[in-house]
Amino acid sequence: MKIVISPDSFKGTMTASEAATSIERGVKQCLPDATTVLLPVADGGEGTLETLAQQLHTIQVLDPLGRAITASYGVLADGTTCVIEMAQASGLTLLQQSERNPAIASSYGTGQLIRHALEQDYREFIICIGGSATNDGGVGMLRALGLRLLDEAGVEVAHTIAGLYDVQQVDFSNWDEKIQHATFLVACDVDNPLVGEKGATAVFGKQKGVEDIAYFDTALTKWANIVEKEIGIRLHDYPGAGAAGGMGGALIAFLNGQLQQGIELVLQRLHFAQIIEGADLIITGEGQSDAQTLHGKAPFGVLTYAKKHNIPVLLLSGVIKDSELLSQYFQFCHAVVQNDVTVEMAMQRPAKYLTEATYQWMIKNFKNG
Repeated sequence: MKIVISPDSFKGTMTASEAATSIERGVKQCLPDATTVLLPVADGGEGTLETLAQQLHTIQVLDPLGRAITASYGVLADGTTCVIEMAQASGLTLLQQSERNPAIASSYGTGQLIRHALEQDYREFIICIGGSATNDGGVGMLRALGLRLLDEAGVEVAHTIAGLYDVQQVDFSNWDEKIQHATFLVACDVDNPLVGEKGATAVFGKQKGVEDIAYFDTALTKWANIVEKEIGIRLHDYPGAGAAGGMGGALIAFLNGQLQQGIELVLQRLHFAQIIEGADLIITGEGQSDAQTLHGKAPFGVLTYAKKHNIPVLLLSGVIKDSELLSQYFQFCHAVVQNDVTVEMAMQRPAKYLTEATYQWMIKNFKNG
């Protein structure tokens, strides 16, 4: 029996790789002779670097508040494609709750990662833009790549959201020319425009600490006006431009970024369709599954591929909500947290309880099959 084990990370407790190993233990306890293939996945957000990269480069960059930190980018097995995870340098998890300050938070560190990779002669990029702490329209990243934002007098504006109110022109004299010879695929699972009621600030700003929605939205509108004037691309209502506080728009307009659903991009790069051929079961999962799982999350991407090969899928997650709905899509659903296992117990010893949940389900469903 061939069983493919492809979970996403169980956020806050286990990486995707750790989850896959824990699930495999449960499978082997029940079916020691089963052939298991561990293929941890990610949806293009945090954890994608670990999933895809075969080699890491670690450098010093600036975090969202301008503090020096170390961050990594990865290289795929092909030796030519770089994976840049925005959360590494500009992520919300880098800040304490009390430190969230989108008025000054910058995506500069993400630009430093890209610039370093360009200097190492990499020209093919996958940019994962989930989990950002910024709402700066991606201008921090652009500055790190050499772009200058100038006011009416030709003086560089402040590196804050307030500075966007003063931008009148952009200066490409220091722009990294290597960019024009590079390609950028952008893992992006939202289609929000840059501004407006469905824009970056209105939808995602509060979780980053934005209090005055109108102030930030006006700043990004002014920035979008400049981009339209200088580049000829209208980001105001461009689908996906509002991703990651406007990083999506910056990548589209200045780096010719091509947006692609994160999980689809990851599964293609992992050659998932080829690896699952001949499998009798695929086990996927995440920390919590609910109705949102059906909208671009990793387990649903796994299910989509499995259906093409008529392979049954077990959704094995820490917590499962909306189980009736999910059961309409996944052949099997099983939660770690149930019966005598509480959320607190599962959080304290996640590997132990994930292995036990796997074993219990396998004994019930596959011991004799």
